[in-house]
Amino acid sequence: MSTSTEKISEKIVAALPSPAKGNRLHYFSGATLQGKKAPSGFAVRVTSAGTKSFVWFHRVAGKPYLETLGRWDENASGGSLTVLGAVLRAKEREAAVGRPDADPRPDRTRRVEDGNKPEGETIGNLLDEFVERYVKKEAKLRSWNNIERTFERLVKPAIGNVGIYDLRRSQVVKMLDAIADKNGPVMADRALALVRKAFNWRATRDDDFHPPIVKGMAKTKPHERARTRILSDDEIRDLWAALGSIGGPRYPALVRTLFLTATRRLEAARMRWDEIEGDTWTIPAARYKTKNDHAIPLTGMVRDQIGQRPTDFAKRPFVFSAGNGEKPFGDYSRVKKVLDDKIAELRATSGREPMVPWTLHDLRRTARSLMSRAGISSDHAERALGHVIAGVRGVYDQHKYLAEKKQAFEALESLIAQILNPSPNVEQIAGRRARV
Repeated sequence: MSTSTEKISEKIVAALPSPAKGNRLHYFSGATLQGKKAPSGFAVRVTSAGTKSFVWFHRVAGKPYLETLGRWDENASGGSLTVLGAVLRAKEREAAVGRPDADPRPDRTRRVEDGNKPEGETIGNLLDEFVERYVKKEAKLRSWNNIERTFERLVKPAIGNVGIYDLRRSQVVKMLDAIADKNGPVMADRALALVRKAFNWRATRDDDFHPPIVKGMAKTKPHERARTRILSDDEIRDLWAALGSIGGPRYPALVRTLFLTATRRLEAARMRWDEIEGDTWTIPAARYKTKNDHAIPLTGMVRDQIGQRPTDFAKRPFVFSAGNGEKPFGDYSRVKKVLDDKIAELRATSGREPMVPWTLHDLRRTARSLMSRAGISSDHAERALGHVIAGVRGVYDQHKYLAEKKQAFEALESLIAQILNPSPNVEQIAGRRARV
């Protein structure tokens, strides 16, 4: 729908009503402001959200164009044009279009129709700007390196060279299909979520950019993405045996430490010597998911995996490293495949079925389940994992629970030791219980 009026001013534009849905054009063809006359087709577009933009409708050889001039600077979300500025810009465009050698089409229409990809206006450039300006500076996300790596590895090779105004929905779908085929549907959905965020961020800064992402592109449903996988006793024994037979001493120690401390992969992989004081490892809030310090009492088995602190630990700060300790371990995918191959070899040798696919994060879930199995209360087990206690208790109970955490981790260590070296008595008791 549209309306038309002969007068225009800041006050008139401010009073324009918002439609119940969609958007509405209010034409001000020929309206004068401070002696400047708006060209025919000059209008204000108002969305249902109340955002107001200036547009100019014109025809060339009978073909219509609705050109966006810019947003009103009094919008709640901001803009770049006053009413007078919009009238002047419309007059400039009218004069430019009237030149014999001018292309009368709006800039976005020209790019879409001609496939013109201006320098610096590709999807790859958009993603780079999103990471640098939003992820690192505005949101200050600690996972910026993972986001950047996902773009570099999965997104840019597929659509990075496409112009931001030329990207089509079908290209996004093709990219997601390829990711799902090679890396699984969950990884495809993670990439989609990051790309959607980047595109929406750009759309708030660019009147002409319209993200080609719609509902239904996801490869999985939320309940399908929730993992419940834990390792059985037999699988734990296979894991330990395989870790003892693969090269690279720090990776096996890292995986065992992940399990025994019920931590996340990066939390353990980036463990620093200066985070360990006595028998307590404190993961600082700066790199912990809950943004709170998380203290973990270290058991004997964990201390064995960590080893002795070097005298020059200030120069070699990382406990787990593929090199000399200057950088944290990071070759996860390759070494995980080596580990999986070794487990498959062990099971094949003994005539058993292949192990169901698993991830390092499944060890954290397994550790939590073993704590319950060992008789640790849910409250203490949750604190051992560093989970935030919800509600009033989480606010008022500021006790550190170090003794209770120590008991939980010692119970976990003891149960894992029993699983790795089951005694005949334990097996007999388990068998009798199973028959009752």
